[in-house]
Amino acid sequence: MYQPPAFREERVEILHDFMRNHPLAVLVSPGPDGFEANHLPLLLAAQEGKFGLLSGHFAKANPLLQALEKAEDGLQVVAIFHGPQHYISPAWYPSKQVDGKAVPTWNYAAVHAHGVLRPLADAERLRAHLDALSDTHEAGRAEPWATADAPAEFLSRMMKGITGFDITIERLEGKWKLGQNRDAADRAGIRNGLAGEARAGAAELAAIMPPEEP
Repeated sequence: MYQPPAFREERVEILHDFMRNHPLAVLVSPGPDGFEANHLPLLLAAQEGKFGLLSGHFAKANPLLQALEKAEDGLQVVAIFHGPQHYISPAWYPSKQVDGKAVPTWNYAAVHAHGVLRPLADAERLRAHLDALSDTHEAGRAEPWATADAPAEFLSRMMKGITGFDITIERLEGKWKLGQNRDAADRAGIRNGLAGEARAGAAELAAIMPPEEP
């Protein structure tokens, strides 16, 4: 990922928090006809290894299984976590009124997790992953659903149709493109412009912009 220094985010705890808050990742992997991209919810175990461990699952009918079976020692993959994003109009910059030297851009935040994908060893580990995934996203509900709520025979049959996996994260890249290359007045213009937008993502993008120093 192209990362100008002004937009680079390297703090692991910040990257992990972002991944937890945006768990539906695009998993990019090699396939028979080039790269494959699958949209999968991933669960982070931050304490595992230097950069953490991701777990997920996919249908056995997915071509990803064939690629995984051919890999001798796991499959090199990239999991891309997308956050808020929005078009940025040059009309929002006070500097544009001075010299007109401004063009549109697109601001966003994203994390790329590079690592090796390997299948879970057995049904017990797959069940533990499914339990943890459900518990994580059901937390805080008045009546949280749990895998134990499903009939055992039904759940067993469903599990036979999926493959679980772990990804040992070997490298993390974070890009927070939030106008850091503009001056304080233009950054304020971005915030004001986003505040007036009704499109999805505008408010969330403004919320993650770093506060201005007094």
